[in-house]
Formats: sequence, structure tokens, C-alpha cells
Amino acid sequence: QVRLVESGGGSVQSGGSLRLSCAASGYIYSRYYMAWFRQAPGKEREGVAAIYSDSWSNYADSVKGRFTISRDNAKNTLYLQMNSLKPEDTAICYCAATGQSNNRDDSLQTWKYMYWGQGTQVTVSS
Repeated sequence: QVRLVESGGGSVQSGGSLRLSCAASGYIYSRYYMAWFRQAPGKEREGVAAIYSDSWSNYADSVKGRFTISRDNAKNTLYLQMNSLKPEDTAICYCAATGQSNNRDDSLQTWKYMYWGQGTQVTVSS
């Protein structure tokens, strides 16, 4: 069993920062791929950032230079540092993980991930 629980969401003004955390329980190893997705009102879920061990990370173009994904394997925790937040970042953010084969090119595809958290709300006001 793999369980993911997000936290750290909230409401901030444009230009502010938030750090999301994803606490993982079960068998999450360094070889597991982990990612953040988000779903804005009226839109489909999209990949935000992904990470695999210390080999690579990947970001959506819309967040490059503003967001940073990281993981602490000793604590089984995934993070997403979000800076310079914009109103268009408003969304429910989800943590995801998979033990299946993956690669950087496919790492932001929703269907690649089998384990999901319940989400945490991020609201950015102008």
C-alpha cells in the first residue's frame, strides 16, 4: 500500500510563495518516480513537475524558473517550492507516484502515475 498526503496549500497574494509537501507512506523508494499535478477550475489535470532519484527533474513550461521540486528520501517526503505565484496558478495540487518504468519525457503525463493524494488547494489572488 502506498499512501500520499499533501499539505501546505493556502491563499496568497500574487507574487507570494508557498511550499507544498507530500508525505508518503508504504513502499516509496528512490527509484520511484514522483510528481506534482494540478487542476484549475474548469480545466483538465496537468503535470507541473516530476523528479526521479537524483537523475533528473522536469517542469512544465509555465512554472520553469518559479517552482522547484525536491524530495527527501529519508523522510519519504516530496516538496514543491512555489515562488512568484500568479493568479493562474490557482488550482488543486496533487502529489503522485509510480513504481512503473518512466522517463523524463513522459514524466508529466497523468496516466503514468498509479498513486495519488487527495490534493491541496492553492489560491492566488491578484
